Amino acid sequence: MASLVLPNWFSLPQINQSFSFKPYNQRKSTTLSTPIRKWRCSATEQPRQRPSKKKSSSRDGDDGGIDPVGFLTKFDISHKGFAQFLRERYKSIKDLKEEIFNRYANIMEFASGYELLGLHRNVQHRVDFMEWAPGARYSAIVGDFNGWSPTENSAREGHFGRDDYGYWLIILEDKLREGEKQDDLFFQQYNYVDDYDKGDSGVTIDELFKQMNDDYWEPGEDRFIKKDFEMSAKLYEQLFGPNGPQTEEELDDIPDAETRYKAWKEKHKDDPDLPRYDVLDNGKEYDIFSVIDDPVSRAKFRVKKPPLAYWLEMRKGRKAWLKKYIPGIPHGSKYRVYFNTPSGALERVPAWATYVFPDIDGKQSFAVHWEPPPESAHKWKNMRPKVPKSLRIYECHVGISGLEPRVSSFAQFTEKVLPHVKEAGYNAIQLIGVVEHKDYFTAGYRVTNLFAVSSRFGTPDDFKRLVDEAHGHGILVFLDIVHSYSAADEMVGLSLFDGSNDCYFHTGKRGNHKYWGTRMFKYGDLDVIHYLLSNLKWWVVEYQIDGYQFHSLSSMMYTHNGFASFTGDMDE
Repeated sequence: MASLVLPNWFSLPQINQSFSFKPYNQRKSTTLSTPIRKWRCSATEQPRQRPSKKKSSSRDGDDGGIDPVGFLTKFDISHKGFAQFLRERYKSIKDLKEEIFNRYANIMEFASGYELLGLHRNVQHRVDFMEWAPGARYSAIVGDFNGWSPTENSAREGHFGRDDYGYWLIILEDKLREGEKQDDLFFQQYNYVDDYDKGDSGVTIDELFKQMNDDYWEPGEDRFIKKDFEMSAKLYEQLFGPNGPQTEEELDDIPDAETRYKAWKEKHKDDPDLPRYDVLDNGKEYDIFSVIDDPVSRAKFRVKKPPLAYWLEMRKGRKAWLKKYIPGIPHGSKYRVYFNTPSGALERVPAWATYVFPDIDGKQSFAVHWEPPPESAHKWKNMRPKVPKSLRIYECHVGISGLEPRVSSFAQFTEKVLPHVKEAGYNAIQLIGVVEHKDYFTAGYRVTNLFAVSSRFGTPDDFKRLVDEAHGHGILVFLDIVHSYSAADEMVGLSLFDGSNDCYFHTGKRGNHKYWGTRMFKYGDLDVIHYLLSNLKWWVVEYQIDGYQFHSLSSMMYTHNGFASFTGDMDE
């Protein structure tokens, strides 16, 4: 196993393409130091060849990182098989980087899939649902809010539908209440959390637009906005009107742009409303026009600010939204995603669902849309504690933390266990079995839904209160995360998610753990890496997790899942 401790606060740095991360608690970058003594591969018996002293030429920024040839020369590695292996690994990481940065701007964007995938409330009175299912031919959302109909809320043309990578988008429009009319603006936005909206004060959109124009534009500046065809109409009349040129020779009578500009400038030189500037032609190909203005006009222009206050005022608030619309999918609704695949129709729990009931009284699993009203949603009170010089970690399982013979909850753990951990002198807790899993006897290691907290312990807000209270006690919260394999359950997990056997996992023997009966992730697939990295960032951003304990790293590193003897031979 391996542990990862995150910094005191989580930020989004600008990541270059060499995968070099900088810690935020230090100003200087951290590098891995290697012993100075030279070493040779123990598997070789060949005489060492003297390395050539040619200097490797500097490469472009796209090929940054360790040059395997230079690495071999530096450490006197002369074994041909080992050298070839390192070159192949280096080429693999270069190909992966190229594939990632062809689709994403940087690593942080690559690890932020949760911002788009799953269910998300859109500001334009609707809910957007996105899911990755490349093997599906049709996708829809079914739930108790639409009578479990596979046709009412489906991906359709004109609403993105399905892209080339297999991502489906489904839009669930909010429904107008009886007697209500459509919004005046087609793109009317609503703020569903804060109640600051001025749009509910009775001020119409037309009045807001007028106030915006009056406050922002100087006299005469909005002339071509109000009369957008005036200039083109005059130019057309000048060229093709009855008094325009009739032959090519008469075109010379029309002065060029510079002459006409100077004449216009001379005519309006005493107009106080016009900005004082000049457009000059320097006669250079790379700098054709240069705008020269005076300090007064420059300062006046820079003081101007966009009318953000009016734009925010145009966004109406939660009260106005609830008065006009019925939510397309209300808080607490049960839902699943429906696929039509070559194998037939399937209903699955969405892979990015954040609240799941995996098995309720033997009934089919389902996800729950968790969107509590602002007054009942948890609000963070405590900051992350500073990382201590030495960690004293209390390893615990929420379900078995109580004294009574039943499954404990997040609330009971917060109330009874956290004070005990603090009094015992621990400064960190490592939580096991928090991520959703169907089989309780596995202690949470056969994970089914990586983005959901276990519903048997409480709601997502209950877990947020647990983490918040732990931070209030000065206790760091580490999460035991399982990315090495996943449960083979098809009804609630990711196995055969879109009807194909190679969506998230390998096919054949490599996709099934020989001893544990679990499925093995396909780490070479870009969308699978996107899913797993986004999952790590999700727990940090949404639940303020401070670090991770990675379970069974050998299953991630080796095709034999760690169940093999290691002798140090090159063939291994």
